Amino acid sequence: MGIKVISTNRKAKFEYFLLEHYEAGIELKGSEIKSIRAGQVSLVESYVSVDGQQAWLINAHIAPYEQANRFNHEPKRNRRLLLNKREIRKIWDMVRQKGLTVIPVKIYLKEGLAKVEIAVARGKKQYDKRQEIAKRDFDREISRKAYRKE
Repeated sequence: MGIKVISTNRKAKFEYFLLEHYEAGIELKGSEIKSIRAGQVSLVESYVSVDGQQAWLINAHIAPYEQANRFNHEPKRNRRLLLNKREIRKIWDMVRQKGLTVIPVKIYLKEGLAKVEIAVARGKKQYDKRQEIAKRDFDREISRKAYRKE
């Protein structure tokens, strides 16, 4: 079994410089994993909070599972991330620096287990975003010209 990507945070690369990536498990309820397998997850506006002891996925939306009835879960509840103590301490040390945060990049299934890829990130300034847009437009124009000549 391989990796099946369920949801990606597409704005992450545009809004932040991604410095270090980590893979973390997610502590889920039964109806949550069923919703994830159905692809009903959104990472928009979600982030990771680290307190030196534990890491939490906050504001990630996992839609309620229809067949779960009264045993359903809260869609935007805080979910504990499963990381090694060493990794949590390393992330905690980095986050205490000025301007760094931790964001989820994607949620995927790996060998049947739900995993989240998180990244320590530094926010981009407005001029960085404008440069990235200009570079993307330039590359797109070059590829169009190369395609027309062939």
